Amino acid sequence: MKLATKSAIISALALLAGAMSAQAQRGGGGAAPIRSLKTIAVPAPANLSNYVRDNNALVFLGKALFWDTQAGGDGRTACATCHFHAGADHRLSNQLTSVTPNGTLATADFPFHKLSDPTNNRSAVLSDKRQVAGSAGVIHRTFFDVNPGSVVDDGADVAGETTAAIAGIRTRQVTARNAPSVINAAFNVRNFWDGRAAGVFSGSTPFGGSDPNSNPLAYRNGQLQREQLRITNSSLASQAVGPALNAAEMSYDGRPWPKLGRKLLALQPLARQQVRIDDSVLSAFANPVGNGLSTSYAALIQAAFQPEYWSAPDTTDGYSQMEMNFALYWGLAIQAYESTLIANDSRLDQFLEGNRNALTALEQQGFNGFQQGNAQCTQCHQGTEFTAASYTNVLRRGANPANPDDAGFFRTGVTLIAEDIGLGAKDGFNIPLFTPARAGQADGTFKAPGLRNAEFTGPYFHDGGQATLEQVLAFYGRNGDFPAGGNLGPGIGRIRLSAADQTALVAFLKALSDDRVRFERAPFDHPSLCVPNGHAESAPGVPEIDSSDARFKLTALDKFALIPASGKFGNSVPLQTFDELLRGVGSDGSRAHAMAESCTP
Repeated sequence: MKLATKSAIISALALLAGAMSAQAQRGGGGAAPIRSLKTIAVPAPANLSNYVRDNNALVFLGKALFWDTQAGGDGRTACATCHFHAGADHRLSNQLTSVTPNGTLATADFPFHKLSDPTNNRSAVLSDKRQVAGSAGVIHRTFFDVNPGSVVDDGADVAGETTAAIAGIRTRQVTARNAPSVINAAFNVRNFWDGRAAGVFSGSTPFGGSDPNSNPLAYRNGQLQREQLRITNSSLASQAVGPALNAAEMSYDGRPWPKLGRKLLALQPLARQQVRIDDSVLSAFANPVGNGLSTSYAALIQAAFQPEYWSAPDTTDGYSQMEMNFALYWGLAIQAYESTLIANDSRLDQFLEGNRNALTALEQQGFNGFQQGNAQCTQCHQGTEFTAASYTNVLRRGANPANPDDAGFFRTGVTLIAEDIGLGAKDGFNIPLFTPARAGQADGTFKAPGLRNAEFTGPYFHDGGQATLEQVLAFYGRNGDFPAGGNLGPGIGRIRLSAADQTALVAFLKALSDDRVRFERAPFDHPSLCVPNGHAESAPGVPEIDSSDARFKLTALDKFALIPASGKFGNSVPLQTFDELLRGVGSDGSRAHAMAESCTP
């Protein structure tokens, strides 16, 4: 199968078509109406029951895996490390690419592209920082093996590392793009900014139909056999299996899935983290007097998956069936958990359900402006999900698989096409992520993100170049930063926003926040997390060396910030915004996740 993107979209949409109304299927252009998100069902994989015996057990397993720092090659890095704050990242230190490692972001750094006239994108450039606010991942190391019972993998520093190092002292690598939120990501046909997480899950890689391999092992009639896996409506599963083995994000370079399985199957789930006894998912096995869960990953897998996928007594190439199928468990379980992270009770949702007092006059003005032609917002942020990349909106437009815009991917003048071609790239099997109608049409296009809870997910855009919603609206008010050379897509060059328009739109965007997210109430509660937040320094600009592991002699010493565990009733104070983090607002305890409390993993 050569056109992975086309087949993934068509398969996923065909399965959803029967569930959509006839009117929605006819679609045919124009902005979709905005309703309460409670009216939109989360797309469900059609053939999941072939593999899963208990979806509640699958969600339990997925939440444990998502938050467990033991999954990282260093035993300190989880999926949640980059998605702990309203589903996104909330760190300031060692988050920049293309600059000296271990810097700390400040208010003055934003926006990255500063103009003499912020309303005119052709005015003189005061400064232009060619950098990305990404997420700190792991030290660059080669994988040797796992040590069953140990959280740290065996490996060695990669020789000659210069990008993520200062004077030879190794620092954590930083991802090439800003971390998008996982909340409401279940509505996306494809995930990652560049869409490389296909809507069809192959059981091992993010790339759907591009993956030619028969990945999972099934045990039937006394025999183990490989089978090809194609689970539709599963972009979240495709996304989940990407970072776990990525040598910059979570893994030492070269670690295979069976080794990660062997490691976690020998460890107590969440053994180094606190789980609240009132956790909305994990409470049944939460340890009331210590850390972790009073169960095993093997038991959780057996409860969640059909026996054909774990019950074989034999081994293959020295691995158990459970170790060999760990990518399958990981992807489907994390997808199931993330599919519960649906923020559909914002004040806008309440307004659309009939509570006319849920929005202020200014917020209603912003809502009206959002939908008007001068703002052009609905070119990219369409319908109830506020993204043209959702299943609902792709189907409504007819899903022309040769048009990036119809897949919800656009050029918005955030970065130059030559710097990051986004959807125009190739996948891990050297197959184009997208096959457009004409050459280069997908270059420089990126997925339109949903806008709900954007109040808490700064910095913004795929480069993280804007710190506040006010800066985002100013960016659109000047029609992007790079208007020449084809860097703008349909509608972006025709935006007309006055200062008053921008003020009203910012107020409206803040009305898209769900208070359950704001206070981390169920389903957005979670275990504790010790997050790497830059490196300690022995002198200004010189990292202190971590001497705790003799195998890694030139490793920079991490600083850690505590993200306390929350239970189903959430926190007593709201989450901190990125702007507040930059300005130090909330370090007195009046905001959650103020990154002010240190911890030791």
